[in-house]
Amino acid sequence: MTTITEDGGRTNIYAKEPPMTFDEKYTESHNERAERTNGRLAMLGIIAACGSYFVTGQIIPGIW
Repeated sequence: MTTITEDGGRTNIYAKEPPMTFDEKYTESHNERAERTNGRLAMLGIIAACGSYFVTGQIIPGIW
């Protein structure tokens, strides 16, 4: 193991950093997945509201 002394007199024992890798499996971020899930759930809600309106004539049966 080698050490490197910086300009300020501090020693750096981790002079060699491991190479960065990129995993192709995680190409989309959490925000992209959350937006897609929210969109799908919103479409499911719209379909459910339309279905209940067609069947009962009310948007929320028993309330309106």
